[in-house]
Amino acid sequence: MFPAPPTRRTLLRGALGLGTAAALTACGAGTTTVRTSGDVTLSLWTHDPGYEAFFRKGIPEADRLTDFRYHLDVTRAGPADLVTKLLAQAVAGRGTPDTIGFEIGSFPRMLRGDIAPRLLHDLTPDIAGVPGLKDDLLPARLAPYSKDGGLYALDSDTPMVVYYYRDDLFSKWNLPTDTATWEEYAELGARVHQDHGASLCVVSTVGSDAGQVVQSFQMLLYQRGGAFFDADGDLVLDSPEAEETLRFLCDGLRTGFVIDISDYYGAAMQTALKTNKVAGLPMAIWYKNYGLLPNVPEQKGRWRVRGLPRFTKGGGVTAALGGTGFGVVKDKANTEAAVDFLLNTWLTHEGQVRRFTETGYLPTRRSVYEDPALNATKDDFCGGQQLFRLYRSLLPDVPAFYQSPDQSILFDVLAGNLLRAYRGDVSPRQALKQTAADYRDQAGR
Repeated sequence: MFPAPPTRRTLLRGALGLGTAAALTACGAGTTTVRTSGDVTLSLWTHDPGYEAFFRKGIPEADRLTDFRYHLDVTRAGPADLVTKLLAQAVAGRGTPDTIGFEIGSFPRMLRGDIAPRLLHDLTPDIAGVPGLKDDLLPARLAPYSKDGGLYALDSDTPMVVYYYRDDLFSKWNLPTDTATWEEYAELGARVHQDHGASLCVVSTVGSDAGQVVQSFQMLLYQRGGAFFDADGDLVLDSPEAEETLRFLCDGLRTGFVIDISDYYGAAMQTALKTNKVAGLPMAIWYKNYGLLPNVPEQKGRWRVRGLPRFTKGGGVTAALGGTGFGVVKDKANTEAAVDFLLNTWLTHEGQVRRFTETGYLPTRRSVYEDPALNATKDDFCGGQQLFRLYRSLLPDVPAFYQSPDQSILFDVLAGNLLRAYRGDVSPRQALKQTAADYRDQAGR
């Protein structure tokens, strides 16, 4: 639980210079008076109706823990459209939301120049003002939304990458479920493809969707210990880890261990799942709800989840993929109310428990992973497996994901070069060197 709101708010006023004095609106478009209590209608922008439902259910708790009585005015649009509209309204000096959800792939636009510090409230003092909270939050899930020591959004999830597999097929085909390394899995998968026409890994090859093409490679790259960018936003893609990962996938495509699918969610994937062409794949924890359940609900009880096999040369047993960070627009009448609302719904122990039970998104606070009720939960789709216990065991291996304002450039050029490598037109080394050269040419650094 958080300390009494008046105590915390006193800390925030001292740290931020807020209170009853007038404050500049975002981008200096005028002045306003900060609301410090009473009825308030927050303008909330999000791309996902699940977040809207979560926040609406959290209103009574936020009312109890703060000096405000909350109402929400929600706008929904696509992730990229929300950012475009936010920037346009900020330039116009009106019509910005009080709080907004940034899908992780859309947030890099906020990292260009001084956009984030000019437009968004730095949540660092608010986190520091709650005893014990700073040390309880997972640094790996703060990194994507940080810039120059400031924190501009709070993540919705710790979206670990795990291995999904069909337990019934593994049993029927006498396949081990505890294979230790990816290299062993690749040998096993080649035999499975030869004997049963099935694959144990998937890569996306939709040329028009750079994000999905990149994600197939990204998951294993970060597990192996590689990265796209470092903490300063500098490109570090061209590495031995990246070459090893890409070669692993290319070799797997040639043996049948890996299958190429147009995308993870559409008709081609549904067919592959229904016809037992895909018997296993690495993917984020949220894929169960957004990929498997919609496509193969009749396979309830047949799927299981485990940590990723390790690479022989190093790395961990998981990675992270996805996420959405909620931030607050600065210097508005409702800024203080929006910060209080976010902290008292998004970051309380009860709120993080509710977020997992209602949406499947994992907590971003370490302490919540010890919650007895969460550790006792069983997942019917995965045959009664206690998935939360598994996720808790993987937590130490979750890597940080640093972003760059030029990330979209990287994804565009990387996707094309990945496809060339998958086809055998270039070697993994050539694909990575060309990607680095193309990125630096277009990004200018």
